[in-house]
Amino acid sequence: MNIILFVHPVFLESQSMPKYAQMLSEGMRERGHSVEIWSPESFFFRLPVKQGWRKWFGYIDQYIIFPYQVKKRLKLIDNSTLFVFSDQALGPWVPLVANQAHVIHCHDFLSQKSALGEIPENKSGWSGRQYQAFIRRGFRTGKNFISVSEKTKSDLHRFLTAPFLRSSVVYNGLTTSFSQVEPTEARRQLAKQINLDLTRGYILHVGGNQWYKNRKGVVEIFEAWRKMENTNLPLLMVGRKPGLALMNFCEKLTFRSDIHWLYDITDEQLSIAYSGATVFLFPSLAEGFGWPIAEAMAFSCPVITTNEAPMTEVAGEAGFFIDRRPFVETAANDWANDAAKVLNKVVGLGPEERKEAVMAGLKNIKRFDPDQKLNSIEAIYKEILQSGK
Repeated sequence: MNIILFVHPVFLESQSMPKYAQMLSEGMRERGHSVEIWSPESFFFRLPVKQGWRKWFGYIDQYIIFPYQVKKRLKLIDNSTLFVFSDQALGPWVPLVANQAHVIHCHDFLSQKSALGEIPENKSGWSGRQYQAFIRRGFRTGKNFISVSEKTKSDLHRFLTAPFLRSSVVYNGLTTSFSQVEPTEARRQLAKQINLDLTRGYILHVGGNQWYKNRKGVVEIFEAWRKMENTNLPLLMVGRKPGLALMNFCEKLTFRSDIHWLYDITDEQLSIAYSGATVFLFPSLAEGFGWPIAEAMAFSCPVITTNEAPMTEVAGEAGFFIDRRPFVETAANDWANDAAKVLNKVVGLGPEERKEAVMAGLKNIKRFDPDQKLNSIEAIYKEILQSGK
């Protein structure tokens, strides 16, 4: 099978999508298929212009120069080729091959929903709404789709306005190289690296500054829990450096000195952090899939997450659930107190109860075996190519 894989341009410096595209390309090559990657190059984007103009110059590379290049390349491509889009956000390129065998991988439609005013926590400006409409018009011309969750599939179907041929769900496969460390040793190693006493354990969160990661909600729950209980466990916030608004909010908290930010840590350090955590706290407002939920379970760490799809899909019966943080700020305090009760329950699990929770998590993540997921994707690819549509 000959595969042409459309991916985001390198100059956008995306974090998660390149990893997904790499997983697809390496996985299909390992299965004996030919994979060629097509992506815009930086011509206008690299010109020495003011920062505010760089985005618009990047659009010229992506949506004027690159489509012209694709049309020229297509003249040399035969019908034995499958065109694969690694992300539905690449929608503007879909019409270029909509009449040939193709498939679109769908991750989340949060930007689309924000542009349509469906997410009050993340309102889009005029240009953002036009850009998402541009993307939407593109992926709507597609005929074959693979979503990473049932939630994503459901959202996709709401946006499609024409009949499609295939719409499947293939959960993400865990690609993290797991090197689990015994909890006591993990805490010792991490404590030495960050100069902090972690002997009794800690609450862990992993996530970036995206609005849906709900970092503010994490510290609100921690604050409410510390006021409720006399258990002196710190909170480790792993990810990017927090924004000014969140830092200012944390400065007002009673237990701000027990909140510690770990910026851009290595995969090895992340493995150690998961291994030694007492509980993983992940109260996301929304996700496409929710990688950290499965990762934490793979490291034998109990998980608390939001009681909404797709977090419930990933956590399955192994998770501990809390409500989604309300948009109305006056209701946030009650929400944090209720969530803190769940946190207290998990922190206080006895040895046998904790063992049961850990075993349930390890059983749950067997659903995300990467080889099985790639095999499922390969089977769908073959069906599409054989049908020629």
